[in-house]
Amino acid sequence: MNRARILSAGVAATAVALAAASAADSGGAKGTRTAKPAVVSGTVSVISEATGAEQKNFLKVLDAFKKRYPKVNVKYTSAGRQLPTVLSTAVAGGNPPDVALIPQPALMRELVKKKALKPITFVRPVVKRNWSSGWLSLGTVNGKFYGLYYKGSNKSTVWYNVKTFKSAGVKPPKTFPALLKAAKTIKASGGRAYSIGGAEGWTLTDLFENIYLRQAGGKLYDRLAAHKIKWTHPSVKAALRTMGQIFSDTGNIVGGTSGALQTGFADSVTQAFGNPSKAAMVLEADFVGGVITGSTSSKPITDFNFFDFPSIKGSPKSVVTAGDAVVMFRDKPANRALLSYFATPAAATVWAKLGGFSSPNKLVKPSAYRDPIARRAAATLAHAKIARFDLSDLQPSAFGGTAGQGMWKLLQDLLAKPSNVDGIARQLEAAAAKAYK
Repeated sequence: MNRARILSAGVAATAVALAAASAADSGGAKGTRTAKPAVVSGTVSVISEATGAEQKNFLKVLDAFKKRYPKVNVKYTSAGRQLPTVLSTAVAGGNPPDVALIPQPALMRELVKKKALKPITFVRPVVKRNWSSGWLSLGTVNGKFYGLYYKGSNKSTVWYNVKTFKSAGVKPPKTFPALLKAAKTIKASGGRAYSIGGAEGWTLTDLFENIYLRQAGGKLYDRLAAHKIKWTHPSVKAALRTMGQIFSDTGNIVGGTSGALQTGFADSVTQAFGNPSKAAMVLEADFVGGVITGSTSSKPITDFNFFDFPSIKGSPKSVVTAGDAVVMFRDKPANRALLSYFATPAAATVWAKLGGFSSPNKLVKPSAYRDPIARRAAATLAHAKIARFDLSDLQPSAFGGTAGQGMWKLLQDLLAKPSNVDGIARQLEAAAAKAYK
């Protein structure tokens, strides 16, 4: 889950050499490598949210960059879900990283407002050519390009344990009532339907967004995302009540609600797909696949699969998307080389082959994805007719992207007490109003 300035003489002197590197990595007209990268040296510090299996895979992407630019040393740091706080503190202290991967467009806009980011116009032509217009718009602030969306996510997936479903005699549901019915059948067969990583509030925002998009529709989703309607709106309360239908089924959640509130995202996945399995489903994004293959012995199709988040009251197929935008805090040759590399299909292919990854780059071949499941998730992301970006990531970070407060904390409170819909709605609106001042 990114101001134009006249270059100094020193930077300008390296620009010619860098142009060759950019052309090589951006790939010319067809996005393929066409020339040997220029000799660039230096150190690049990179920070992102990636931890665990995701961090392991991202480091392999950086290793591939190192092979192409052997004189550039990349130092990676994981901030986990504290990324907004870590970056804000680093910027305030005058010591930001060189490059960061940011999942929240709102945080990118905040950093631009603080004059902390440098525009990355040198990769914009490639992005305009090989990404859809929506991703280009998300990376643009005040008419200038700041964020390259290297990684995308299809957040409208429900991952299920194939053997548990078969044992209970249930099939992937297409509607929300069918989902609830399947969950009850799984419980009756002696299993648990849901594994929820409630210790990380962002997982709960993903569930809310999928429910809200399907119940309220795209227009209200856009209005709520821009805080043009209040969080006490009837449509919000209706979505919270629908969430409560899952949360109130306490005996069908691994560890109950108290256990879910102590379970991290990665652990929620291994609970469902480890050996032995403790649950049948994880309601989360396509990157679940990467955690499964990186942390368990489960095999695609045979042991695990996913179905699209089910329709609610006849809602059309919709996709909640997300992504990590690469942004640049300092303009120097090594940083430009890394950004240019991220704009290539080769950089995306490295991770696609490892699993748990979808690329917005249209030049990444379907064959790059390691299995049919990953290809299907990526295709759904690329070709969705009704799609909206992760609503919490569009909020000011104090409300939508910070642990222990705002949406993350208040939806955890809903998990703990699903009946308190009116109270949670009021607190959400109070927190949003404060963040938007």
